[in-house]
Amino acid sequence: MINKKSAAEIKFKTVIDKNTFYFFNSIFEEKYEGYLNSLKDILLMLKNKIETEGLKKDFFEQLLLEKENGLKALLALTGFSNETLKRLTTIIRVVNDKELTKLIYKDKWFFDTDIDNLKEWSDIQITKLIKENEFFRKGIVNIFFEGSTVPFLTKTMPLFELKKLSISKLKFELPEMIDTLIRYKEKGSYSGMKENNPEILIEQILERLKISFEKGDLSELIKNAPVNKRTMDFIIPNKQNPRVIIESSFLATTSSGQGDKSKTEISIDSLLKLYYPKAQFIGFVDGIGWYVRKGDLKRMITAYEDVFTFHKEELNRFEKLLRDTFGK
Repeated sequence: MINKKSAAEIKFKTVIDKNTFYFFNSIFEEKYEGYLNSLKDILLMLKNKIETEGLKKDFFEQLLLEKENGLKALLALTGFSNETLKRLTTIIRVVNDKELTKLIYKDKWFFDTDIDNLKEWSDIQITKLIKENEFFRKGIVNIFFEGSTVPFLTKTMPLFELKKLSISKLKFELPEMIDTLIRYKEKGSYSGMKENNPEILIEQILERLKISFEKGDLSELIKNAPVNKRTMDFIIPNKQNPRVIIESSFLATTSSGQGDKSKTEISIDSLLKLYYPKAQFIGFVDGIGWYVRKGDLKRMITAYEDVFTFHKEELNRFEKLLRDTFGK
């Protein structure tokens, strides 16, 4: 009979001796390699056509219409991700900017009337409309050719993404290909950096005004409402004597549970009024996710005494609130 210690050693040895290090499904790997090769072949054929006949929008329109993976090839060439394209498509649908509307022929393919309840299109929906509507197809191509010149986009899109809308990339110029490789490599690091979180703007204002703050749980909520309490983003100046409590909600996607979040914030507001009646509860609420879901937004803002966005004018207004509150 094997004792417990020996059994444990056998199990340990099994994991060490029979470790596969990397899992891979050979059938899937071969299939996916075929997909990657198809993208490479599409781009090589496009490169040769551009080198012999010059850069033309028609080539890219044909690419999107005729090739099953045409859109994915275009995204690979520029480094533009599916997620970024979906965000941009949503913004185009909800914003009425004259120059942008003209560039993407919006009046020829966008017919939704209920703007307040728009949902983000899936990859399949975007691909389907590209195939079926020539004006949407032309508009997508125009974005990659001219998007970086549209004032609305230059003010709205992060430079990291805007730089991907470059004619030089479409020409397969070597420096731009290297740029695409670098941006692919650094995308994760870029997204995860603290400086890329809008909350850093709140911290910078507090530090500039020399106002202390903490983050975390409030003791009265831990003691009296442990189930419903939540971690607070900013407790100013401290947990012992909070005078301003801030929750930040920047939603870059319309697929999040905004309805649930608004209910949570309303519940938190009730608890704060009960246990911290002298503290102001304010919210930073921003992003395309809230812009589109106006019904959820209307419920969300009832939780706060005041609401700010990360717009420069709103940040100045927030700074004034702090100065007035703390005598700065």
